[in-house]
Amino acid sequence: MEALDKNMNKTFDVIVVGGGHAGVEAALVSARMGMKTLLCTLNIKKMSNMPCNPSIGGSAKGIVVREIDALGGMMGVGADHTYLQMKMLNTGKGPGVQCLRAQCDKYEYPHFMQQACLKQKNLTVKECEVKSLIYDRKKVSGVILTKNIKIKSKAVIITTGTFMDAFIYHGKNKISAGPDGEKPSIGLSDCLREMGLKVLRLKTGTPPRIKHSSIDFTKTEIQPGSKGNLAFSYLTNKFIPVEKQIPCYLIYTNETTHKIIRSHLDESAQYNGTVSAIGPRYCPSIEGKVMTFKDKKRHQLFLEPEYKDYESVYLQGFSTSMSHKVQEQMVHSLKGLEHAEFLKYAYAIEYDLLDPLEFDLSLHVKKYQGLYGAGQICGTSGYEEAAGLGLMAGINACLWIKKKKPFILKRNESYIGVMIDDIVTKGISEPYRLLSSRAEYRLLLRHDNADIRLTPYGKKLGIISNERWNQFKKKETQIKKAISILNKTRFGSKSTVNKYLKSLGYDGLNAGTSALELLRRPNVKLIDLYPYVKGLKELKLSEIAIFQIEVSIKYEGYIKKQLKEASEFNKIEDTLIPSNIDYLHMDGLALEARQKMDKIRPHSIGQASRISGVNPSDIAILVLNIKKK
Repeated sequence: MEALDKNMNKTFDVIVVGGGHAGVEAALVSARMGMKTLLCTLNIKKMSNMPCNPSIGGSAKGIVVREIDALGGMMGVGADHTYLQMKMLNTGKGPGVQCLRAQCDKYEYPHFMQQACLKQKNLTVKECEVKSLIYDRKKVSGVILTKNIKIKSKAVIITTGTFMDAFIYHGKNKISAGPDGEKPSIGLSDCLREMGLKVLRLKTGTPPRIKHSSIDFTKTEIQPGSKGNLAFSYLTNKFIPVEKQIPCYLIYTNETTHKIIRSHLDESAQYNGTVSAIGPRYCPSIEGKVMTFKDKKRHQLFLEPEYKDYESVYLQGFSTSMSHKVQEQMVHSLKGLEHAEFLKYAYAIEYDLLDPLEFDLSLHVKKYQGLYGAGQICGTSGYEEAAGLGLMAGINACLWIKKKKPFILKRNESYIGVMIDDIVTKGISEPYRLLSSRAEYRLLLRHDNADIRLTPYGKKLGIISNERWNQFKKKETQIKKAISILNKTRFGSKSTVNKYLKSLGYDGLNAGTSALELLRRPNVKLIDLYPYVKGLKELKLSEIAIFQIEVSIKYEGYIKKQLKEASEFNKIEDTLIPSNIDYLHMDGLALEARQKMDKIRPHSIGQASRISGVNPSDIAILVLNIKKK
């Protein structure tokens, strides 16, 4: 790391403000795309920090991590190198919602990502605080640090997370601090307001951490990881056997817990008026759960390890802004935690962000050339959402500098595309969380096929290594060969495969049937057909390739239907709107539609149709005006 004063007069192509999950992905991809990049962070040792749960993935989020990896990002690689437990979620449901979740080591994951940044060519990492931006009426051209040190650049990406003018709350106490008690970012919010950008205020929170040796695990239910060679990155080839992974444990709240919460609401910053900002609906505090779901007698909680040494345990599902004294009463009411010792108390955190309607689909701030944002400053929540946005903002900042078209993923191409379209088109009223229900084409956006969907884009953008590309093409060839073999292999009434079919409850075959047709049947597995299909085993298919083949064959009809729907959808998505169109004076448009479309400046007819307050009649008038032009 170079000394700050040596770089005072230097300029960079891209400056990234913030070293969280968004900032790290933005800086790494910018450097890999050949841009001279500066990453400004308040504390190098806290880069890629996990102030909340040290987990990566989960419902929908796990697919985002796969998408980041397929495009050449680092989050999946970092998780695979540092996980304590790996689990496949929703295995009892369809393939469209299955995804991975890793419980990572809270020290090892950030350390891995920090080293990736410090070793990256074209990337300079500096401990410094950005107080404001260098800008004129149309363009941002650098940052201003403490002591009025100016560093110029062609583009700036703001990824400040929950640090901007942040306050931590517990009970009636209010402390100026960032997550984990770190120093907050002061000054940048005021600069953004002075630039005429709309600044909002949101909050989130985190549960207490408990000393492992003070928990009675005999009163809990063990939750092991999943069997199999599971990984986020398509490059990973080393796996930890499930028996060597560290388990999590399930417990529940009880009526005593709820009674303590109800009788001490004045000790909760959320309920006593100390904090007024809106928190995440899909990750509420425990007092929020108790008061919202008053008929529920218990709520599910998980005890999850934070480190390999296992001494710090994360109490998942128990986020609270209660006073420390009440937190102790609440935790001690839980079975197995009667004598629990606190390593860290829970808190709520409030922070500034930009209204996501200030951004376009490339995550560029519409009012200023060269200014981009990613992560919680765009209104999202979660490490995975932040990393996905950071990757996209980094790519698009580089493309803008190179005077190339922005890289915009469609809703039928990725969850990242769904997320960006949601926040910049609809805006937010609470921290945005990605859910599988937000995607119209879940069966197309599976965790297994992220490489098929996105790796060719990564190759075209120049951020996929030759090793990654060759491995991708090899797997693609293997899958095509396997499907060809299955289609050509036929079984008759005397085939030995009948014994296998009868073990599953099927009648024997009466006529010639292909192995591919057999695989369409429920409970018939590709790996079980190996003894009966010559040449399959020799392909040495990976687990993810096997899964891909099974899904493509078993769900072929559903997949074709969604592909047809997506094709129709893309017709209006591909109908672009001229950038200079005048909505405010467009005859026939409702007043609300004029104002909303003028503010958001939709990229296409499809995006315009998703704006709240814009009706089908408004879209019809818009289409007529475009045709006239």
